[in-house]
Amino acid sequence: MPEGCALVTGSARGIGAASATALAGAGWPLAINYRSDAEGAEGVAKAIVEAGGQAAALQADVCDPDAVADLFKSVEERFGPVLVLVNNAGMRADGLAPQLGDDEWERVLDTNLSAAFRVTRRALKPMIRARFGRVINIASIVGPRANAGQANYAASKAGLIGFTKTVAVEVARRGVTVNAVAPGFVETQLTEDVSNGNGNGFVEAIPARRPGTPEEIASCVRFLASEEAAYVTGTTLTVDGGLSA
Repeated sequence: MPEGCALVTGSARGIGAASATALAGAGWPLAINYRSDAEGAEGVAKAIVEAGGQAAALQADVCDPDAVADLFKSVEERFGPVLVLVNNAGMRADGLAPQLGDDEWERVLDTNLSAAFRVTRRALKPMIRARFGRVINIASIVGPRANAGQANYAASKAGLIGFTKTVAVEVARRGVTVNAVAPGFVETQLTEDVSNGNGNGFVEAIPARRPGTPEEIASCVRFLASEEAAYVTGTTLTVDGGLSA
């Protein structure tokens, strides 16, 4: 394993926390990034350290370019270059397109897509120098698959998949892979409003007849970050219990 670390954005809970834990289990020192949930992030870092790993919780709003620069400076001082990046930070602000305000559109696109671009841009140069890098973007099946009331979210995730493909082609010769994981319905705090009373019909539409878990998504992240996935790049791994089959 090259000398460096993994950074997971938005990793105080849910898929981000599970991905950080999985990568720590693979031997990577972990930078646990959070915007506001300090308690959750510290809890994730503490669990990793207690299990024998290395981790630190670092606050930064990845929508702020200056905060991204400061985040990388802190990470590099602690653990060295970021060689595995998981762009997981995300949000929803649902509503039918005619009712969506500019702010709801812009906040979702900035958090889910533009922030991933800024963080990836900062991470790529050290990866290229090391001739090793893994960028894993947490997309969604809502990108390629319509879901009424989520035009902003769908646009951000579809854009993330397109971004993944293009950057993968740009850096493939340098030992850097760029992939996306597209979860289906996964039980996290981001989907609580769906699962609490409104999700039964949706779960019935899933061939597996159940939601996914953050750990099931994290296992795919762990694989894409591994040496074994060196020839996997520019792809989107769909993890949805058969929903989009």
